[in-house]
Amino acid sequence: MDVAISKKETIISYIIAFAFILLMVTASVMMNDREIILPEIAAMAIAMWVYREAGWIRQPSKIFIAPSVTAAIGFAVNQLEMAYVGKVILTLVLIMLFLRLVQSNLAPSIATGLLPLVMNATEWTFILSVFVFTFMLMLGVLAFGFHMGLEKKVEIQYKYMIVFLVLNVVWIGLVWVAGYPQLAVIPPILVVVYEVLQKPMYNGKMAFKQGLVLTISATVGSLLYFSIDSWILVTLLAMVLMLVLLRIVGIRMPAVFAFPLLPFVFPEEIVARLPIGALVASVFFFGLVLAVKKYELKRKGNVIQT
Repeated sequence: MDVAISKKETIISYIIAFAFILLMVTASVMMNDREIILPEIAAMAIAMWVYREAGWIRQPSKIFIAPSVTAAIGFAVNQLEMAYVGKVILTLVLIMLFLRLVQSNLAPSIATGLLPLVMNATEWTFILSVFVFTFMLMLGVLAFGFHMGLEKKVEIQYKYMIVFLVLNVVWIGLVWVAGYPQLAVIPPILVVVYEVLQKPMYNGKMAFKQGLVLTISATVGSLLYFSIDSWILVTLLAMVLMLVLLRIVGIRMPAVFAFPLLPFVFPEEIVARLPIGALVASVFFFGLVLAVKKYELKRKGNVIQT
């Protein structure tokens, strides 16, 4: 009986989350303003309302505050007269400092902070959109009490913030040298990278699965974007396909739902490169994270032996 109720509740949760994502895209189409579309909101809706990810909902106020502040940081930095890669590095540092200050581990805040740079946001509708949609997400968590019973405090490994920054600086340097600075930021991948760094255990199988589904989601999103004129139809098809993809691979990854919305906000010449960019970035980031985790395990083993 509980299984049936749980299944029914899951289906309803997916329907509500998908409707919320479609509402965002529809508002963008109706107002002819792409800055209303926030790909990470799709990931947050699935993670908070469907998966009920403890790490994302344990402090409901941060659901609204953290992404809104980082979005404002990114928006402000984007107005500066600097090279794109310089803006990215400065924004990443400021985001890490802010998350350290408020003692939050809400990874989507990284994506909302970097999004203004990716889409070159210049209108205040971007900030307003972040405020409105994150506030609605927070209300959903509070209204249904998804956060009830969860430990408010979470242990944050701040050293991984430094590791995260170092990995990003190396990646940014590589894409800059290669002549593709616009690929310096692929928000869904960075969110997953930050999260897996904070986890105590990580293995090659998981790294492979994560890289696989992120690359496939980027490919599907780009193909749908170039094949279908209707952004609303693209969004609906993409959400259903991402759900099927995750079921087939057997993992839960909210970031996959954000990827198909990236073509709406990325410069069009970059959209065609997103699949290969996602593949290379996944190999780079997840490969290095795996190396870091294996090194730590080996060092821990040596310490225990001595």
